[in-house]
Amino acid sequence: MTTPTDSGHVAALADKLGPVRFAMFTTADQHGHLISHPMTLQLTDDGGGLWFYTATTAPLWENIAHNPEVNLSFARPDDMLFVSVSGRAERVVDRERIRDLWNVGVQAWFPAGPEDEHVVLVRVDPHAAAYWDSKESKMVRLFEYARAAFTGNRPDVEPGEHGTIPLD
Repeated sequence: MTTPTDSGHVAALADKLGPVRFAMFTTADQHGHLISHPMTLQLTDDGGGLWFYTATTAPLWENIAHNPEVNLSFARPDDMLFVSVSGRAERVVDRERIRDLWNVGVQAWFPAGPEDEHVVLVRVDPHAAAYWDSKESKMVRLFEYARAAFTGNRPDVEPGEHGTIPLD
């Protein structure tokens, strides 16, 4: 449950993730090996929960049953925005919620529709997020990288903003 103190943190996370739709969703399998799956973020809810569709037949679904601690990596390289979210995943089988979040993109992966018995949701309750966000334009960065390669000096670009967002 979100408190007034951390609602600003939830808003900060939603703001960082707003332009980024895709994540590498990392779980640990039954042997403890880390496995990453590309997933599409469907929603960041008011409590900071991050929602994804998956299938009951997917390894991700089983991995969460064995170990719900996960990591999500979001990247928008053209804008030099990178976000890493650690959290606890919850397996959700709720047909009403599945229908509420349904969209054309999901339909492409699950042609039988929201009533498909294998279509389920995963909600990640984040513990914390770290981000790296550069405000330099892509053209400025490219110019500086080329100049650095030519002169042998480091690029003269701002490293950007780095921070953490505590969420639990």
